[in-house]
Amino acid sequence: MLAALFPLDTHTEQRPRSTSKLSEPYSVVRLDEVEAVPTFGKLKWKPLRRPLDVRAFGVNAYWAAESGDELIEQHDELGAGAGKHEELYVVIGGSARFSVAGDEVDAPPGTVVFVRDPAAKRGAVATAANTTALAVGGVRGEPYSVAPWESVAHAIPSWERGDYAEAKAMIAAGVERHPDNPSLLYNLACVEALSGEAEPALDHLRRALEFKPSLAEEASSDEDFASIRDLPGFPA
Repeated sequence: MLAALFPLDTHTEQRPRSTSKLSEPYSVVRLDEVEAVPTFGKLKWKPLRRPLDVRAFGVNAYWAAESGDELIEQHDELGAGAGKHEELYVVIGGSARFSVAGDEVDAPPGTVVFVRDPAAKRGAVATAANTTALAVGGVRGEPYSVAPWESVAHAIPSWERGDYAEAKAMIAAGVERHPDNPSLLYNLACVEALSGEAEPALDHLRRALEFKPSLAEEASSDEDFASIRDLPGFPA
């Protein structure tokens, strides 16, 4: 399924209200005016980087409505959709309990949690209603590069309304930046299969499996590949 391999990112990005245009030297948004976009479970994401056109680092916000709700999903930064980033979290409102590399950290407003090791598992649960955390990330010593998941997230609205050509263009742009990323290649194959482009879909699926053979099991039952599953050369 398109975007199924990007659990952090299966949502659309909404443009927050701003007091200025992106062509001006600065922009201002109010986090309480940025729509919280549901992802899986109760996780709510407030996209900032793309709407503000931030290009030097990754930045987004996360929001939990109630105490006990997930604020930051449990993850590391080594997955196929991740950016391999160091991440810094700032609790802006409410309060949270972070889990980082097996340790528990209470985080009232104003707490800064910096996870310098991309391999460290991290996540957070709200311990008060209306909790917001800002997340900033980047790779140490390297120019910022948009993480693979953003290309898929950007394509989801087009995919959901059946505009597969537009969705393909967005995901293909991600493949240009990350040509060996198996999840991007897999999702590109999905949208090509849905749009009736059998040969490109087979080619990109084969390439995805070269980099991540375990995707064969996913592909064997993925309904997006129904139109190509019985064709010669289907790799699963």
